[in-house]
Amino acid sequence: MRVLVALGGNALLRRAQRPDADVQQENLRDAVTSLASLAERHELIITHGNGPQVGVLALESAKDANLTRPYQLDTIVAETQGMIGYWMLQALQNALPGRQVAAMVTQTLVSAVDPAFDDPTKFVGEVYDRQEAEKLAREYGWTVKPDGQYWRRVVPSPAPQRVVETRLIRRLVRDHVLTICAGGGGIPVIRNEKGRLQGVEAVIDKDLTGSVLAEALEADVFMMLTDVPRVARNFGTPQQEDIAHTTPHELRAEEFPAGSMGPKVEAACRFVETTGDMAAIGKLDEAERILAGKGGTIVTPNATWPLASTL
Repeated sequence: MRVLVALGGNALLRRAQRPDADVQQENLRDAVTSLASLAERHELIITHGNGPQVGVLALESAKDANLTRPYQLDTIVAETQGMIGYWMLQALQNALPGRQVAAMVTQTLVSAVDPAFDDPTKFVGEVYDRQEAEKLAREYGWTVKPDGQYWRRVVPSPAPQRVVETRLIRRLVRDHVLTICAGGGGIPVIRNEKGRLQGVEAVIDKDLTGSVLAEALEADVFMMLTDVPRVARNFGTPQQEDIAHTTPHELRAEEFPAGSMGPKVEAACRFVETTGDMAAIGKLDEAERILAGKGGTIVTPNATWPLASTL
Protein backbone atom coordinates (compact mmCIF):
# COMPACT_ATOMS: atom_id res chain seq x y z
CA MET A 1 0.00 0.00 0.00
CA ARG A 2 1.25 3.48 -0.83
CA VAL A 3 0.97 5.90 2.11
CA LEU A 4 1.79 9.59 2.21
CA VAL A 5 2.42 10.87 5.75
CA ALA A 6 2.36 14.57 6.60
CA LEU A 7 4.22 15.09 9.87
CA GLY A 8 3.24 18.19 11.86
CA GLY A 9 5.98 20.70 12.67
CA ASN A 10 4.44 21.45 16.07
CA ALA A 11 4.64 17.76 16.97
CA LEU A 12 8.44 18.07 16.97
CA LEU A 13 8.12 20.60 19.80
CA ARG A 14 5.76 18.64 22.01
CA ARG A 15 8.22 18.51 24.93
CA ALA A 16 9.83 21.91 24.45
CA GLN A 17 8.96 25.49 25.32
CA ARG A 18 11.34 26.67 22.59
CA PRO A 19 12.26 25.04 19.26
CA ASP A 20 15.78 23.94 20.29
CA ALA A 21 17.49 21.72 17.73
CA ASP A 22 18.48 18.96 20.16
CA VAL A 23 14.90 18.60 21.45
CA GLN A 24 13.50 18.51 17.93
CA GLN A 25 15.98 15.82 16.93
CA GLU A 26 15.12 13.76 20.01
CA ASN A 27 11.40 14.03 19.27
CA LEU A 28 12.01 13.16 15.64
CA ARG A 29 13.89 10.01 16.60
CA ASP A 30 10.84 8.98 18.64
CA ALA A 31 8.57 9.67 15.66
CA VAL A 32 10.73 7.63 13.32
CA THR A 33 10.09 4.49 15.39
CA SER A 34 6.49 4.27 14.17
CA LEU A 35 7.29 5.59 10.70
CA ALA A 36 10.04 3.00 10.23
CA SER A 37 7.60 0.24 11.07
CA LEU A 38 5.21 1.51 8.40
CA ALA A 39 8.05 1.77 5.88
CA GLU A 40 8.92 -1.91 6.34
CA ARG A 41 5.49 -2.96 5.05
CA HIS A 42 4.34 -0.11 2.80
CA GLU A 43 5.57 2.38 0.20
CA LEU A 44 6.04 5.47 2.34
CA ILE A 45 6.37 9.11 1.30
CA ILE A 46 6.93 11.65 4.09
CA THR A 47 6.37 15.37 4.17
CA HIS A 48 6.65 17.60 7.22
CA GLY A 49 5.66 20.96 8.61
CA ASN A 50 8.01 23.81 9.47
CA GLY A 51 5.82 26.54 10.99
CA PRO A 52 7.70 26.88 14.28
CA GLN A 53 11.12 26.50 12.67
CA VAL A 54 10.60 28.89 9.75
CA GLY A 55 9.41 31.61 12.10
CA VAL A 56 12.47 31.29 14.33
CA LEU A 57 14.87 31.41 11.39
CA ALA A 58 13.02 34.37 9.89
CA LEU A 59 13.42 36.27 13.17
CA GLU A 60 17.13 35.43 13.27
CA SER A 61 17.47 36.71 9.72
CA ALA A 62 15.61 39.93 10.56
CA LYS A 63 17.96 40.57 13.50
CA ASP A 64 21.16 39.83 11.56
CA ALA A 65 22.99 43.14 11.19
CA ASN A 66 25.28 41.64 8.53
CA LEU A 67 22.41 41.27 6.06
CA THR A 68 21.31 44.22 3.94
CA ARG A 69 17.80 42.74 4.12
CA PRO A 70 16.36 39.58 5.70
CA TYR A 71 16.18 36.38 3.69
CA GLN A 72 12.84 35.98 1.93
CA LEU A 73 10.50 33.27 3.22
CA ASP A 74 10.97 31.01 0.19
CA THR A 75 14.69 30.82 1.00
CA ILE A 76 13.97 30.10 4.68
CA VAL A 77 11.50 27.35 3.69
CA ALA A 78 14.33 25.82 1.64
CA GLU A 79 16.61 26.09 4.68
CA THR A 80 14.12 24.28 6.91
CA GLN A 81 13.61 21.59 4.26
CA GLY A 82 17.31 20.88 4.38
CA MET A 83 17.54 21.02 8.17
CA ILE A 84 14.52 18.88 9.08
CA GLY A 85 15.02 16.65 6.05
CA TYR A 86 18.57 15.90 7.20
CA TRP A 87 17.43 15.03 10.72
CA MET A 88 14.71 12.76 9.38
CA LEU A 89 16.94 11.20 6.72
CA GLN A 90 19.58 10.21 9.26
CA ALA A 91 17.06 8.93 11.81
CA LEU A 92 15.38 6.74 9.17
CA GLN A 93 18.71 5.45 7.86
CA ASN A 94 19.69 4.44 11.40
CA ALA A 95 16.30 2.81 12.02
CA LEU A 96 16.25 0.98 8.66
CA PRO A 97 19.80 -0.21 7.87
CA GLY A 98 20.26 -0.87 4.18
CA ARG A 99 17.09 0.95 3.13
CA GLN A 100 17.48 3.67 0.52
CA VAL A 101 16.24 7.02 1.88
CA ALA A 102 16.21 10.38 0.07
CA ALA A 103 15.45 13.88 1.36
CA MET A 104 14.61 16.32 -1.44
CA VAL A 105 14.48 20.09 -1.71
CA THR A 106 11.22 20.66 -3.58
CA GLN A 107 9.22 23.61 -4.91
CA THR A 108 5.45 24.05 -4.92
CA LEU A 109 3.76 26.11 -7.59
CA VAL A 110 1.16 28.68 -6.49
CA SER A 111 -0.80 31.35 -8.33
CA ALA A 112 0.74 34.82 -8.44
CA VAL A 113 -2.76 36.30 -7.97
CA ASP A 114 -3.84 34.07 -5.09
CA PRO A 115 -5.89 36.28 -2.70
CA ALA A 116 -3.96 34.79 0.24
CA PHE A 117 -1.12 37.22 -0.50
CA ASP A 118 -3.42 40.02 0.71
CA ASP A 119 -4.74 38.13 3.76
CA PRO A 120 -1.98 36.42 5.80
CA THR A 121 -3.31 33.48 7.85
CA LYS A 122 -0.44 31.00 8.29
CA PHE A 123 1.01 30.96 11.81
CA VAL A 124 4.81 30.74 11.96
CA GLY A 125 7.37 30.96 14.72
CA GLU A 126 7.06 31.19 18.46
CA VAL A 127 4.11 32.34 20.55
CA TYR A 128 4.07 35.70 22.37
CA ASP A 129 1.79 37.66 24.61
CA ARG A 130 -0.09 40.41 22.80
CA GLN A 131 2.20 43.23 23.93
CA GLU A 132 5.37 41.48 22.75
CA ALA A 133 3.75 40.39 19.48
CA GLU A 134 2.64 43.93 18.65
CA LYS A 135 6.09 45.27 19.55
CA LEU A 136 7.72 42.80 17.12
CA ALA A 137 5.12 43.63 14.48
CA ARG A 138 6.03 47.31 14.66
CA GLU A 139 9.75 46.55 14.64
CA TYR A 140 9.81 44.09 11.73
CA GLY A 141 6.69 44.98 9.78
CA TRP A 142 4.96 41.70 10.65
CA THR A 143 1.27 40.88 10.71
CA VAL A 144 0.30 39.19 14.00
CA LYS A 145 -2.92 37.47 15.04
CA PRO A 146 -4.21 35.63 18.12
CA ASP A 147 -3.47 31.90 18.28
CA GLY A 148 -5.51 30.59 21.20
CA GLN A 149 -4.38 32.43 24.33
CA TYR A 150 -1.19 33.65 22.62
CA TRP A 151 -0.24 35.73 19.59
CA ARG A 152 1.93 34.70 16.64
CA ARG A 153 3.19 36.05 13.35
CA VAL A 154 1.07 35.20 10.30
CA VAL A 155 2.25 35.11 6.67
CA PRO A 156 0.53 34.54 3.30
CA SER A 157 -0.38 30.92 2.60
CA PRO A 158 -1.45 30.53 -1.05
CA ALA A 159 -3.09 27.31 -2.25
CA PRO A 160 -0.70 24.70 -3.69
CA GLN A 161 -1.25 23.81 -7.33
CA ARG A 162 1.48 21.25 -7.96
CA VAL A 163 4.79 20.08 -6.53
CA VAL A 164 7.23 20.96 -9.31
CA GLU A 165 9.36 17.83 -8.80
CA THR A 166 6.41 15.39 -8.77
CA ARG A 167 7.76 13.28 -11.63
CA LEU A 168 11.11 12.81 -9.90
CA ILE A 169 9.40 11.89 -6.62
CA ARG A 170 7.27 9.34 -8.48
CA ARG A 171 10.40 7.77 -9.96
CA LEU A 172 12.02 7.45 -6.52
CA VAL A 173 8.90 5.84 -5.06
CA ARG A 174 8.75 3.33 -7.92
CA ASP A 175 12.38 2.44 -7.16
CA HIS A 176 11.36 1.72 -3.52
CA VAL A 177 13.20 4.74 -2.15
CA LEU A 178 11.73 6.06 1.11
CA THR A 179 11.28 9.70 0.08
CA ILE A 180 11.09 12.85 2.24
CA CYS A 181 9.82 15.79 0.19
CA ALA A 182 7.65 18.94 0.07
CA GLY A 183 8.76 19.94 3.57
CA GLY A 184 6.95 22.98 4.92
CA GLY A 185 4.46 22.72 2.07
CA GLY A 186 7.26 23.13 -0.45
CA ILE A 187 9.25 26.21 -1.43
CA PRO A 188 6.60 28.66 -2.72
CA VAL A 189 7.16 29.61 -6.35
CA ILE A 190 5.17 31.26 -9.13
CA ARG A 191 5.70 31.44 -12.87
CA ASN A 192 6.61 35.03 -13.65
CA GLU A 193 5.80 37.05 -16.75
CA LYS A 194 8.60 35.22 -18.61
CA GLY A 195 7.27 31.82 -17.63
CA ARG A 196 10.17 31.17 -15.28
CA LEU A 197 9.93 29.90 -11.73
CA GLN A 198 10.39 32.58 -9.08
CA GLY A 199 10.25 32.34 -5.28
CA VAL A 200 7.66 34.36 -3.34
CA GLU A 201 7.20 35.55 0.23
CA ALA A 202 4.86 32.91 1.65
CA VAL A 203 4.59 29.62 3.54
CA ILE A 204 2.28 27.00 2.03
CA ASP A 205 0.21 24.76 4.29
CA LYS A 206 1.94 21.38 4.32
CA ASP A 207 -1.28 19.40 4.68
CA LEU A 208 -2.83 20.97 1.58
CA THR A 209 0.37 20.33 -0.34
CA GLY A 210 0.36 16.78 1.02
CA SER A 211 -3.15 16.27 -0.34
CA VAL A 212 -2.14 17.50 -3.80
CA LEU A 213 0.98 15.33 -3.79
CA ALA A 214 -0.82 12.24 -2.45
CA GLU A 215 -3.31 12.50 -5.29
CA ALA A 216 -0.56 12.98 -7.91
CA LEU A 217 1.38 9.96 -6.59
CA GLU A 218 -1.80 7.82 -6.45
CA ALA A 219 -1.39 7.15 -2.73
CA ASP A 220 -3.87 4.71 -1.18
CA VAL A 221 -3.86 6.58 2.14
CA PHE A 222 -3.10 10.18 3.09
CA MET A 223 -2.30 10.42 6.80
CA MET A 224 -1.69 13.63 8.79
CA LEU A 225 0.14 13.03 12.07
CA THR A 226 0.11 15.76 14.68
CA ASP A 227 -0.01 16.20 18.48
CA VAL A 228 -3.73 15.53 19.04
CA PRO A 229 -5.34 12.06 18.98
CA ARG A 230 -8.40 12.94 16.90
CA VAL A 231 -10.35 15.72 15.24
CA ALA A 232 -12.91 16.99 17.74
CA ARG A 233 -16.08 19.03 17.65
CA ASN A 234 -16.08 21.95 20.10
CA PHE A 235 -12.39 21.41 20.86
CA GLY A 236 -11.23 22.63 24.27
CA THR A 237 -14.75 23.04 25.67
CA PRO A 238 -16.85 20.88 28.02
CA GLN A 239 -18.83 19.85 24.92
CA GLN A 240 -15.76 18.43 23.15
CA GLU A 241 -16.60 15.31 21.12
CA ASP A 242 -13.92 13.26 19.37
CA ILE A 243 -14.65 12.07 15.83
CA ALA A 244 -13.50 8.51 15.09
CA HIS A 245 -14.91 7.95 11.59
CA THR A 246 -16.49 10.48 9.28
CA THR A 247 -16.98 11.54 5.66
CA PRO A 248 -16.13 14.76 3.79
CA HIS A 249 -19.83 15.62 3.68
CA GLU A 250 -20.10 15.39 7.48
CA LEU A 251 -16.83 17.25 8.10
CA ARG A 252 -17.77 20.14 5.82
CA ALA A 253 -20.87 20.71 7.96
CA GLU A 254 -18.61 21.47 10.96
CA GLU A 255 -16.41 24.49 11.73
CA PHE A 256 -12.73 24.14 12.62
CA PRO A 257 -10.08 26.82 13.41
CA ALA A 258 -8.48 28.20 10.25
CA GLY A 259 -5.02 28.36 11.82
CA SER A 260 -4.83 24.79 13.10
CA MET A 261 -7.28 21.94 12.40
CA GLY A 262 -9.10 23.68 9.55
CA PRO A 263 -6.43 23.08 6.86
CA LYS A 264 -6.05 19.42 7.94
CA VAL A 265 -9.77 18.82 7.60
CA GLU A 266 -9.84 20.57 4.22
CA ALA A 267 -6.85 18.55 3.00
CA ALA A 268 -8.48 15.29 4.12
CA CYS A 269 -11.77 16.18 2.43
CA ARG A 270 -10.10 17.15 -0.84
CA PHE A 271 -8.07 13.93 -1.03
CA VAL A 272 -11.03 11.67 -0.23
CA GLU A 273 -13.42 13.51 -2.56
CA THR A 274 -10.93 13.49 -5.44
CA THR A 275 -9.57 9.95 -5.13
CA GLY A 276 -12.22 7.96 -3.27
CA ASP A 277 -9.47 6.68 -0.96
CA MET A 278 -8.83 7.12 2.76
CA ALA A 279 -7.43 10.06 4.73
CA ALA A 280 -6.69 10.11 8.44
CA ILE A 281 -5.72 12.62 11.14
CA GLY A 282 -4.21 11.51 14.41
CA LYS A 283 -1.39 11.41 16.89
CA LEU A 284 2.20 11.01 15.83
CA ASP A 285 2.95 7.90 17.89
CA GLU A 286 -0.22 6.07 16.79
CA ALA A 287 0.56 5.75 13.09
CA GLU A 288 0.09 1.99 12.89
CA ARG A 289 -3.17 2.01 14.85
CA ILE A 290 -4.48 4.79 12.62
CA LEU A 291 -3.59 2.91 9.46
CA ALA A 292 -5.42 -0.12 10.86
CA GLY A 293 -8.51 2.01 11.44
CA LYS A 294 -8.19 1.73 15.24
CA GLY A 295 -7.08 5.25 16.09
CA GLY A 296 -7.24 8.83 14.91
CA THR A 297 -10.02 10.27 12.77
CA ILE A 298 -10.64 8.18 9.66
CA VAL A 299 -12.17 10.00 6.67
CA THR A 300 -13.70 7.86 3.91
CA PRO A 301 -16.10 8.52 1.01
CA ASN A 302 -19.06 7.04 2.87
CA ALA A 303 -19.93 5.45 6.19
CA THR A 304 -19.61 1.86 4.95
CA TRP A 305 -16.29 2.22 3.10
CA PRO A 306 -13.81 -0.42 4.37
CA LEU A 307 -11.06 0.81 6.66
CA ALA A 308 -7.35 0.39 6.01
CA SER A 309 -7.21 -2.94 7.84
CA THR A 310 -9.25 -4.53 5.05
CA LEU A 311 -7.29 -3.15 2.10
